[in-house]
Amino acid sequence: MNKLFNYKDEANIMPVTYLELENFKSYAGTQRIGPFFNFTCVIGPNGSGKSNLMDAISFVLGVQSRDLRSSQMKDLIFRPPGTSAEKNENLRAKASLVYVESTKKGGEEGKEEEVEEEEGMNEGISIETGPKTIRALPTGKTTIFSRVITSKGTGEYQINNKSVSFKTYEQKLASFGVLLKARNFLVFQGDVESLARKNPKQLVEMFENLSGSAELKDEYEKAFKAKEEAEQKTIFAFNKTKEHKSERRLLKEQKDEAERFHKLLEEKNTLKQDYFLWQLFHIHANIQEREEVVAGLQESLDEHQAVVTEKENLLKDAKKAASTARGESTKKDRERMKLEAEVGKLEPSVIESSEAIQALKKRLAADEKQIAKIERENLNHAEKLAQLQEQIDEHEQKENQLQKEYDELKQSESEVGTMTEEQEVKYERIRDAAAVASAKPRQLLQTAVRALESARAKAAKVEDEKNELNGRKNDAERAMQELSTRKETLERSLEKTRNELAASESELKALLESTAEYQQKREKIERQLDQVNNSLRQAKDDRRKDKEEERILSAIGALKRHFPGVKSRLVDLCRPSQQRYNLAVTVAAGKDMDAIVVDTKKTAFDCIKYLREQRIGTATFLPLDSLQVPSPESIERIRGMGEADGRFRLAADVIRVDDEYRRAVNYAVGATIIADTLDDAREVCFSRQGGGGDDRLKAVTLGGAVISKAGTMTGGVTRDDTNRAGRWSEQKLEELRAKKESLETELEELDSQLGRGSNSTTAKSEDLRTAIGNLRNKESYSKSDLEYTKKKLKEQLSLLKSSKKKFSALEDEQAAAENGVAEASARVEKRRQEVRDIEEKHFAPFREETGISDLRAYDEAVGKAREDFAKKRTEIREHLAKLTARKKFENEKDFDVKLVKANAKKADHESMLEEAEASQEKLLAEVAEIKAKLADAESSLNQAQSREQECEDAVREAQKALKEAEREFSKITKRMNEEESDLMVLRQKLHETLQKARVDEVELPIIEGGAAPKEDGGGEPEGSELSESTRARRSSHLSQHATQESTVSSHFSQREDTRVAKDRRDAGKVDFSTMDEELKMRRSSSEEDKLRKKFESKISKLSAEIEGIAPNMKAAEAFDSMTERVKETMTDFNTAKEDGRKANEAFNRIKKTRAHRFKKAFDHIDEALKVIYKDMTRSSKHPLGGSAFLSLDDVEEPYRGGMKFNAMPPMKRFRDMEQLSGGEKTVAALSLLFAIHSFRPAPFFIMDEVDAALDNVNVLKVCNYIRQRSGDFQCIVISLKDMFYERSEALVGICRDVSSNSSRTLTLDLTKFDKDNKGSSKQDESRRDKHTIESGDDNTYESRKRRRIEVGAKQ
Repeated sequence: MNKLFNYKDEANIMPVTYLELENFKSYAGTQRIGPFFNFTCVIGPNGSGKSNLMDAISFVLGVQSRDLRSSQMKDLIFRPPGTSAEKNENLRAKASLVYVESTKKGGEEGKEEEVEEEEGMNEGISIETGPKTIRALPTGKTTIFSRVITSKGTGEYQINNKSVSFKTYEQKLASFGVLLKARNFLVFQGDVESLARKNPKQLVEMFENLSGSAELKDEYEKAFKAKEEAEQKTIFAFNKTKEHKSERRLLKEQKDEAERFHKLLEEKNTLKQDYFLWQLFHIHANIQEREEVVAGLQESLDEHQAVVTEKENLLKDAKKAASTARGESTKKDRERMKLEAEVGKLEPSVIESSEAIQALKKRLAADEKQIAKIERENLNHAEKLAQLQEQIDEHEQKENQLQKEYDELKQSESEVGTMTEEQEVKYERIRDAAAVASAKPRQLLQTAVRALESARAKAAKVEDEKNELNGRKNDAERAMQELSTRKETLERSLEKTRNELAASESELKALLESTAEYQQKREKIERQLDQVNNSLRQAKDDRRKDKEEERILSAIGALKRHFPGVKSRLVDLCRPSQQRYNLAVTVAAGKDMDAIVVDTKKTAFDCIKYLREQRIGTATFLPLDSLQVPSPESIERIRGMGEADGRFRLAADVIRVDDEYRRAVNYAVGATIIADTLDDAREVCFSRQGGGGDDRLKAVTLGGAVISKAGTMTGGVTRDDTNRAGRWSEQKLEELRAKKESLETELEELDSQLGRGSNSTTAKSEDLRTAIGNLRNKESYSKSDLEYTKKKLKEQLSLLKSSKKKFSALEDEQAAAENGVAEASARVEKRRQEVRDIEEKHFAPFREETGISDLRAYDEAVGKAREDFAKKRTEIREHLAKLTARKKFENEKDFDVKLVKANAKKADHESMLEEAEASQEKLLAEVAEIKAKLADAESSLNQAQSREQECEDAVREAQKALKEAEREFSKITKRMNEEESDLMVLRQKLHETLQKARVDEVELPIIEGGAAPKEDGGGEPEGSELSESTRARRSSHLSQHATQESTVSSHFSQREDTRVAKDRRDAGKVDFSTMDEELKMRRSSSEEDKLRKKFESKISKLSAEIEGIAPNMKAAEAFDSMTERVKETMTDFNTAKEDGRKANEAFNRIKKTRAHRFKKAFDHIDEALKVIYKDMTRSSKHPLGGSAFLSLDDVEEPYRGGMKFNAMPPMKRFRDMEQLSGGEKTVAALSLLFAIHSFRPAPFFIMDEVDAALDNVNVLKVCNYIRQRSGDFQCIVISLKDMFYERSEALVGICRDVSSNSSRTLTLDLTKFDKDNKGSSKQDESRRDKHTIESGDDNTYESRKRRRIEVGAKQ
């Protein structure tokens, strides 16, 4: 364990023996507190001064006063109450720690020895006289560490009462293992909770201080910075070398390009001359041909106008006749529709009458069938009676035959006994008598049997009815359940439909509102767009920027895309506050107004490099981070002068610009002033010349005149200055253009929101309307279905109620029927017994007489035959009775009455049929009459429609003829317009070609002394007058064509226009004799286009090639110079690369050392933490204890990342430290503190109320651990938990002295009390400890405390 925790032998440990205080905080005078044992507890009530004792020890060990609840060091001095201010000023304070080095050997560590205590040996110790076994105090070399607070409030460090520097003081303490920076010996109140709450970065910072890696932090940062700088220098040298090589390669290319430049210029000029000659030659010839064609077309146009007028008159007459025929046809159609309506009204009555007749006919047929049936039955009646009589006779014969067979059978049976005939007769008589005597009982029996059968039948019937009713009731219940389910489904569906309907209606409403809103926005945007377009037209927005401006803007755009630090041109970032300052600001800023503003100098270098590599051109850059601007004092001085004078103002003050770019404006205009007139500027500048050079001002007037600081005057304005001053007006136009683009974009976005096609709002609204219609239909159907379902549900409910009511009655009826069956069964049995008694009374004498004891056996032998005989005879007689009854019933039938009734019913139906047929004939006649009128109306309508169709055909023919005439007229007009348009285009083309030749400075060959060709006649002949319609049609076609050729100016349409005449004369002076004959040949349009494209392609290629060449005549000289510079930069690069390698090696060495120190501390503390936490959480219930560990985010360089501290108490899952309880956090934090202490062990460990958040169980665990380690280091604990300090070796009691309002101390050695109880069993003590841990019972402590108090009282 000692090896793991790195503890030293006791001989090398210097524990704290005493603490001496002088007027420190609440401790008045000089007090010596101690001695302190290996495990000492400081106790006392709140406010007694326990924490001040902790502050005193911390103060001696170098803790600052601000960390000791004091703002300044003077506040730590005790000031007795009632003393004067002067005495308080002279007070001083001192705190000393007395270390006594132990002289015992390492092998004697932990042993106890018998010492003879002397009374009063140590001040403040209460002990008994006489020999006692106590722990011996160190008696070796004494070292006193002191810290003094003078009366002036200054601090002083002392070792053995000699003043030393803090460094020496710190080194001396460090030799004992006390590290002031790491504070590996102090645990203040709240430090445990603070340690548990530390974030990963704070844990890493703490470990850096513990491991000593923090000492290398500055050296690490310095080495890292040196490595970065060396790498930057290497990269800079490499880029510089690369740049010089690139420039050398560029210079070589420029040298080659300069030679090609002049050759390409000559080739381009020759090609452009041939191109313009070819265009002028063919344009001039085409103009002459077109003018001749236009004159011929005008004559043909007048002839076709007369034909068109004639066709128009014919069309008018045809349309008038067609209108009359259309009116007549409409009138006939109304009459037809009226008659069709009357027919439609009568047809339902006819159909109803036909259906009634068919029904009556069916009834008559049924009546006839009934009469025929009655007649057939009447005819068969006599035959049926004869058949019945035959059957009666036949059954009588059967009865006689049966009697004969029985007599024969009776003679053959004599085994069971014999009866004489007289006895047989007598037996028969007796049996008959018995039958007669039992006739009434038999009748009663039969009646009872029938009643029983009837009761059973009734019960069965009731049972069947009950089952049937129960089935109906179940069916009704199922139907009700299905209907209820259907009702709920329909209600939900209806509710859903209504919700969807409401949502769709709401959506439609919102869509319509949004559409209206979009439409309003669109109209508003269109109005704004019209205003912007009008403003642009008024400002002649059709002007084009020159190529140079476009090139500059394109270059700036490219720079902005590649370099975020590029802002824009200064002229684009600022503007004068008033328009009258435009020229003055332009002159004051000069060329800097076109400079490009960038954020840093590096960005400017990158931009210049980019421009050079891309060959875009040159530009001036203003880096905001390195511009030199006038001092604020001089600017304020000039501004104050201007405010006092009133005739001038600073140029920077009349320029509006964002604060971000104000520095660039101040650089461009400097301290320049703007005066209204030249006289004011002259007076302001020259009246101050005597003040010295520094007071001279540069002035600019509103007219553009300049007076420099040197006194020179410059006047007049160039065209470039005027154009540059007008660029802010251009900015307004740019704003208008930007606003126009913004409005157009907004309009497009609005249109995209409205959608197109299926996604448009119109389509969506139509879809919503369709959906709403469908939902309303669905709602209507659902309503009807729901009402029907509710009706059926009501019917089923009524049926169910009646079924239940009837079922209850049937149950009562069934019970009654069952009772009736039981009663009937009892009556049947009673009647049977009565019959048997009567028969026995008659048969008993006869048995005695005949000696036949068993008449039943006789009856089985003979009686069976007799019974069969009797049974068959009974069946025959019963059947005879039925036949007789049936014959009687047939005799009573009356067929005549039935026949009369059937004939009467038939007569009634025939009468009703006649009436229905008469009514039908009347309706049919009426319908036929109306249909006849309808046929006449349709015939008249057909005739009117035929007439109308003939008139329409005539109109169409007239329209066709008119269209044909107009088509011919239009063709001629269109051709004439095309020719005139082509002529205008050719004239304009001639003008543009001549103008372009002048602009491009192309020298065309001119005829020496030649006159212009004579102008020939053309155009419209004089005196020709066109009709109004002809002019209207021509103007219509001209206007349509003009919209297509809107770019052609109107003056090119007149032959006599001065510009046209001048162009014709200029074209006539051109000498085409030098022109190649092949170019004079006529070609088709496609061939001309190909030739034109060929010319333009060649010229464009040559122009592009020329523009891409920037000839540098000094390229050869510059190339040689650049070669030498490349050699120099290569040498610099190699040197920088070697320096970078050395810096990287130095950095890696420091990084390795720092990481090793940190990792060493981390590994040790992590291992110690696991053991300590397991020991502190181990108990009888949890013998394995818990687990705790540390983890790093960055293993390679741990000080750059974070550290996580996790603890898992016994029988608990892994969780974050924040989720542990307060006690669990405290135990975990204490384990970490002990582990940290084991890495850099101090000779002592002082803790302030670390057990505040612990329960009894955890307090005992911590206490036991401290006692276990008390032999390794000294532990002084301030505690309020009796369970804690009850197990310490000594107590330092602190109390309040009320008289002096100060703190007093009392030291008590507890080891001798433990020795007094040495005879007590260790097992009892362990049981008490176990009981205390498990139940929290402190009776053991109470008894021990009482014993200690008693002993202390005796002492």
